[in-house]
Amino acid sequence: MSTLTGVKRMERKPIKWGKILSYIVLFIFAVIYIGPLFFLVNTSLKTMPEFMKNATALTSQLNFENFAEAWEKANFPQYLLNSLIYTVSATSIYILTAIFVAFPIARGYVKHSGLILTLYVIALFLPPALIPQFQLILNLGLYNNPVGYIMLFLVNPIGIVILVNYVKTIPKELDEAAALDGCGYFQFVTQIVLPLIQPAIATVIVLHAIGIWNEIIAPTIYLTNKDYYPITRGLINFQGVYGSNWPTLAAAVLMLTFPMLILFLFLQRYIISGLTSGAVKG
Repeated sequence: MSTLTGVKRMERKPIKWGKILSYIVLFIFAVIYIGPLFFLVNTSLKTMPEFMKNATALTSQLNFENFAEAWEKANFPQYLLNSLIYTVSATSIYILTAIFVAFPIARGYVKHSGLILTLYVIALFLPPALIPQFQLILNLGLYNNPVGYIMLFLVNPIGIVILVNYVKTIPKELDEAAALDGCGYFQFVTQIVLPLIQPAIATVIVLHAIGIWNEIIAPTIYLTNKDYYPITRGLINFQGVYGSNWPTLAAAVLMLTFPMLILFLFLQRYIISGLTSGAVKG
């Protein structure tokens, strides 16, 4: 009898319309985001006559020659190498410095640490100071110089904010225990704090690296030598010459996204915990 009652209760379980609505909304957003990417992939696999015949139709065959053509004509090896150098070097330097800046602010080891953190938050909403920045790079003799270009990306407020709030989740008793054991400041940060904040570091790496990789305004202003162009600036030149060849151009755009997509897939398991555990915690 009790079994039949339990079955009836299961059958009468109300429909969760809120949950169904949430899935519908998520599906709509997925279509909005994935739709353009799908058409980009579809276009990159078409031949030019097929694209001119019907630009929105599905490709009838997989034409990977567009990728080889874009790789050769767009000078991708040189531009890709430049972008990798800029992204890896600037992100590495930024992460190392940001950790040693964020830790004392989070622990309150510097005066007015709360005010300093507030200033970083305010900086998130301020427009980039392009004119003073340009004058500074020019006066330092670093205009049209890869070193000067890398220096533009050594400061990023959002990374400091994420790291500070994540460090706050680490018990402060660890500092006291390490001090009693004779652990130095540098050793404590590198051997204890660093492994504990890996999710936050992964989040900052992805955000910072994608920002550098996709940057288009800075290389247009600060780099005039083609030998120093990153991939985004090189793509503008390629578009100017082969802009009418849409399948090849679509293949070039896809190749531009591959490195950051690989980075995201490699670090994605850390990103969610880094954002939810640190960035939204006061």
